[in-house]
Amino acid sequence: MADLPVDPQRLQQEFPDLTAADLEAYVAVTRRILEAGPRERARVTREAVEGGRRARERAAAGAALSREEALALRYLDAVDKMQRSSRTPPR
Repeated sequence: MADLPVDPQRLQQEFPDLTAADLEAYVAVTRRILEAGPRERARVTREAVEGGRRARERAAAGAALSREEALALRYLDAVDKMQRSSRTPPR
């Protein structure tokens, strides 16, 4: 997985709350972001996060999610877990 900025195994070790589905979504969306090129990365990242938020709201309302919406939601869940974990001070 040399095409990713961080090896997924390293992420799994650093953030043990990440599930296999979280990592799969993170890898898929991160690849899309990187493939977009430097000028489009911010837009693609923003769209992924916004899509995840919309999917979270739809799921909470009981709506069925499309494959893309489910991927965006899993990506957002993965990012949330990593951010939450990195804000928790070590004991």
